[in-house]
This record gives sequence, structure tokens and C-alpha cells, in this order.
Amino acid sequence: MVTLVPLVYILILNWNNWPDTVECIDSCLNLTYPNKHLLIIDNGSTDDSEKILRERYPGITFIQTGRNLGFSGGNNRGIEAAIAAGAEYIWLLNNDAVVAPDALEALVSALDADAHTGMAASMIYYHGSDRIWSAGGSWKPGSLKLRQRGAYSKDSSQYRRNEYVGSASACSLLVRSETIQRIGALDESYFLYWEDTDWCARALSAGKKILFVPGSKVWHKVSASANQRSKLQYYYYTRNGLLFFQRHDPVCFPLFLMYTLADVFICLVRGRTEMIAGFLQGILDYSRQRFGHRDFEFKAKHD
Repeated sequence: MVTLVPLVYILILNWNNWPDTVECIDSCLNLTYPNKHLLIIDNGSTDDSEKILRERYPGITFIQTGRNLGFSGGNNRGIEAAIAAGAEYIWLLNNDAVVAPDALEALVSALDADAHTGMAASMIYYHGSDRIWSAGGSWKPGSLKLRQRGAYSKDSSQYRRNEYVGSASACSLLVRSETIQRIGALDESYFLYWEDTDWCARALSAGKKILFVPGSKVWHKVSASANQRSKLQYYYYTRNGLLFFQRHDPVCFPLFLMYTLADVFICLVRGRTEMIAGFLQGILDYSRQRFGHRDFEFKAKHD
């Protein structure tokens, strides 16, 4: 007797970073989970990514969006295709991540075991180490706890059990298609940063739990597509954070604004003018309710 297992679509979004995408795909080809379909989405890369990836992986489905739609827009094109193809589960996976062979199997098993769970998140480490980047997110309404749990700490089995969390990073996030059909896809107003936290908040509001699964192990090259502490990072983090708290946690909105302004002051003291520009532009655009892709120049790693 053949046991049917759910069809999982693995979405890998690329933008001007085919070397990391190759490493990610190669790790996915070693996954033990049998019923999977890889889908590469390219966000209008200008570094020959499409040519290189199509030639290297002729059997993998490829979507070209034609322009940079951001993390949310690019993944949404993949989500649409996955649902149309009948996928029961959709795995969002950063292209700058590599996965353990049983990473997907652990996530699927966790969702299969609990019909009330809408999303399952991996244990994510800094690339090449046992230092934790995320053991699930710590956000909950009424609290300004925004950090990833366990961030920077060495894995000493302090997170050894599956447990419900308040949010999760879409660096590695398995989502039921039924959940997406109920709450909608990623919000493209964010373009970059906070879209996954918003998605989790919407899932929780709809009664869908978020489960952290430590048995699913992923290693992440943090901020490979956008330089850490860049103007781009601070702009989108500030603007989109204000939008998130306006929508989901208005009690903490003024606290986040004060937290942001404190960071501006610290950058001013340290002479980090690019970061100040990102902060201030983010606040200005939020006040004007200008969201989505901001059409001005930012310096990114793979420009």
C-alpha cells in the first residue's frame, strides 16, 4: 500500500545572487522528503542569474517576475503558482540559506500532527556555525519584544522541543496553502522586512498557530542580499515597523517610534550618516503613507 504524502512547493527567491542560490538549491536536492517541487523565482536580476540558473537546473520550474518586486512580491508570484498546482504546503526558503537533509521532513511532520497549526518554522543558525540566528520570534501584542529567540547564543539544546511562538522568520517557513487562502498572501506594502511578522500576526488573528520545530535545521548567510546596517535596511525596517505597529499593536506604536528615534541619535553620535538618512526617510515616507518599493537609489551588496 502506497502512503500519500502532501505535495510541498519550495520557493527560492533570487535577486542578483545566483552563487548563494546555487548552494541553496543543491542542499534542497538532498532533502529526504519525497513529494517536493522546487520553484525558483527571479526578481528581474541583472547579473545573468536567469541564464545561469536555467542552464544549471533545466528540470526545475523557473519564474521570471521581470522586475524587483521585493521579498513579498516575488514570493507571492511563487505562492500563486504553487496553489494553482495543488500544493498542500508551501515552504518559503531564503536563497542565502542551506538546509539539513531532513529539514523539510521535520516541518511537514509537525504540521501533519496538528491541524490548528498554520505555519512551522525551522531552527536557523548563522552560516557554518552552531550559533542560533532564530529559534522562532518573540513578538506578541502589547510587548516590544521584536528579537528572534536565542539570537547569537550557542545551541546547547535549550530549544529542544516543538513549541508555539508569536512569530517566525520567513527565512525558512512552511505554510499550509489553506492558511494562505484564508489570511491572504504576503502584504506587498512592505516590499522588504516585516512582511513575515505581519503574516504571522494575521495567522494568529485567524486562529492559526505558529510552531517552532528545532528538528528542522537551516543555516543562514544573514543579509547576503542587502548589506547589514545599510541605508536600505534602516529605511525599510523603520517605515515598515511603523506600519506593522499601526496595524497590529497600536499600544506599542509610540514605543517603537521612540526606539527608532533613539537609534537615530546613536547613529548621529557615531557619525553614521547613511543610517540616519534611512531612518529619517523611513519616518517621512510612513507619515506620507508611501509604501511598497521606494524608487530611489540604495547601495546593495550585489549592485
